Amino acid sequence: MQPRSRFLQASRGNRLLYGLASLVSALSVGGCGLYGDFDRVRPSLATDEANARIEREELIRSGGKPSNFPLTDEERQLRDLARAIIPPPNDRNRWDTVFRDYVLDEIEFLGTAKEKREPVKFDRAAYWKDLHEDERRSEASAYSQLVTDAREDVIRLEPFFAIASRIADMDRKRDAVLALAASSNTAERSDARRRNQENVAIVMRVCRALGERMISYNYALERLAIQAPSSRAADGERALTLLHTRIGQYCRSGQQITAKG
Repeated sequence: MQPRSRFLQASRGNRLLYGLASLVSALSVGGCGLYGDFDRVRPSLATDEANARIEREELIRSGGKPSNFPLTDEERQLRDLARAIIPPPNDRNRWDTVFRDYVLDEIEFLGTAKEKREPVKFDRAAYWKDLHEDERRSEASAYSQLVTDAREDVIRLEPFFAIASRIADMDRKRDAVLALAASSNTAERSDARRRNQENVAIVMRVCRALGERMISYNYALERLAIQAPSSRAADGERALTLLHTRIGQYCRSGQQITAKG
């Protein structure tokens, strides 16, 4: 067992070095682009180990263990799309966000459980602070930014939940095959159950992020309407109503959110 443990530690260390090198390379390329089309992480950074961060967060919450099964193409795409939804708009495309997600998290993964950070508490005022602190000559640009961010979130939902629905169907078929497979052993059954749980955890994490997003957007729109009244507030209300409706269609079970600010 000990040699295998040293091998796994060395392997993860190599992946950490690779991830750090990829990040540095991305920063050095023209425009310092960390994200590609539609705010999806560039393929050179979106490794399976980096994408596993989302489910590790959920597994840590529940005290579970990850599956040893490799990701399918659609499972990998689900995690890729989730990474474009979970960070709030004010955190997207920032080098420090990507560094934290792809490098610091891997360093912590190599450490002990006692060294892991506590989850960051949701701050409903964070989006407003960034929106308010940006130098703007007119309140119209702030309203426009909020409307744009909300509409872009709406656009991201359909592709993610379409894949989530297909994966859920495949997971049900996996369960059906397992129930009839006489050759399946205990380890395989455990890995199958864990992968199904991980896929559900991804969707739950996205729904929780969307619930937090609505709180942040509403808080920002209220501040704008009080501090800089404008007819553009109606555009903001319509954009947020549409986003709220779409979230309700996909995330029917409410997510408990603890807010501050």
